[in-house]
Amino acid sequence: MVNIEQYVSHHYIHRSNWLRAAVLGANDGIISISSIAIGVAAANTDRAPIVLATIAGLVAGALSMAAGEYVSVSPQTDIEQADIAREAKELKDMPEEELKSLAAIYEQRGLKKETALQVAKELTAIDALAAHVREELGINEGMKANPVQAALASGAAFVSGGILPLLVTLFFPTKKLEFALYGFSILFLIFLGIISAKTGGARVWKAIVRVVFWGTLAMGITAFVGYLFGVNI
Repeated sequence: MVNIEQYVSHHYIHRSNWLRAAVLGANDGIISISSIAIGVAAANTDRAPIVLATIAGLVAGALSMAAGEYVSVSPQTDIEQADIAREAKELKDMPEEELKSLAAIYEQRGLKKETALQVAKELTAIDALAAHVREELGINEGMKANPVQAALASGAAFVSGGILPLLVTLFFPTKKLEFALYGFSILFLIFLGIISAKTGGARVWKAIVRVVFWGTLAMGITAFVGYLFGVNI
């Protein structure tokens, strides 16, 4: 049997779903927690409130990311399951019409009518539902929505990113801590940008510019707010 993976392993599109979630979660963790810590550090030089705010933000952010991902992915799962059930019923009730429908899809893609029908028959004989779900609905095993998996991945990614600025707040001097947080956060973001670019086969410099720009903007605004409303917490 031909191993399809050996022909697609050099492409990156199959990594897009998990890569997007991982990068989004880690990037959000770094920027969100750094911004919180910078804002509090700009208003207060005591370590305790800075660390407390950072930990609270880390926990709240991870739970928010997990819950948000679960809620957003669940409807997609419900729709997919409903469409698959509908397709299974149609295959049972009118198999001939569904066979013609599958053949028509291959014909539209450029196959001759006879070849398209033959391909449809062979795939139907192997797994009719899988063929129709893949071709008519555009759903395959690698792209099926999984709310629990998405929630855990997003929450874990957020924590993995957010714990880095937390370590800075714990071990660096509180004097001008906001500058240390900014510097290290930019380094973390650059490293994340390089990893995501390499993993996704994209241009490294574009990923770096993107994360550095938005990270600087977020942390800069938060620091400004901290200085503006500099009060003891």
